[in-house]
Amino acid sequence: MSNPHFYPIGAPGQPWGPAELARWRARQVRQRSYADDVLGVVERLRGRFEVSAYGEVAYGHERYPLMAMRSHHWQPELPTALVTGGVHGYESSGVHGALRFVDAHAQAYAGRANLLVAPCVSPWAYERIQRWNFDAIDPNRSFFEASPAQESAALMRLVAPLLGQFVAHVDLHETTDTDESEYRPAVAARDGIPFEPGTIPDGFYLVDDVANPQPAFQRAIIWAVERVTHIAPAHDQGGIIGSPLVAHGVIEYQMQALGLCAGITGARYTTTTEVYPDSPRATLEQCIAAQVAAVCAALEFAC
Repeated sequence: MSNPHFYPIGAPGQPWGPAELARWRARQVRQRSYADDVLGVVERLRGRFEVSAYGEVAYGHERYPLMAMRSHHWQPELPTALVTGGVHGYESSGVHGALRFVDAHAQAYAGRANLLVAPCVSPWAYERIQRWNFDAIDPNRSFFEASPAQESAALMRLVAPLLGQFVAHVDLHETTDTDESEYRPAVAARDGIPFEPGTIPDGFYLVDDVANPQPAFQRAIIWAVERVTHIAPAHDQGGIIGSPLVAHGVIEYQMQALGLCAGITGARYTTTTEVYPDSPRATLEQCIAAQVAAVCAALEFAC
């Protein structure tokens, strides 16, 4: 009997080789413009913030500059906060939430905190509305020494000179229906393991760090986001995406052990946001606004 959930590339029980990777790449179609959606906005903000390229993603003939924005008049005595979006390129509200935060709110923290914002960590994946990079690697499992993901390695080089200065890091993500229909079946096929169906949470939630839990910080963000969109309830099993709830709308992961972006700074206050853009109870605009609210609440608490 055929498995209706099996991915259309590869054979059950057999990890992908070069041929399967080539077939997967051939399926990835450019659907939007990083230059228009991200670089254009960053350029418009150049007069108000220091803008710089912190690296380049290079895949064949394609080149993508990786851009960061930071506070003018950086003051070493102030707390430093990092905001990242687009680690998974298909998670659109993280990219646009980071850009909107800089445009609408970042100047309010001048003289109060040093801000560093990387709005789109994975531009190749952003254009193709894809979770993985060109090499079928998940950047958000690749933040470790000698990372195989260009995107992850570049971001770690950006933050390395500032380690020890960060007080907060907010990493902006989404959980979408395609996590269940596309990404998780693709992971199973790529790795040659069985696909186990899961459930997509309906609403916003946060991921705290098992090794450095900060419940009051997470709670402050949840309170702020509740004014914008709904918080994901627990599933029948009492948790979210296989993890138990430790508080309303909060689960925990091993940030550094899993190679997650939110573990790269060593900051006291870290979180990964997750919005649900496919919910019948939320719009894309609400999702972007929720990301902005999360960043502002995090900075108000930490700085």
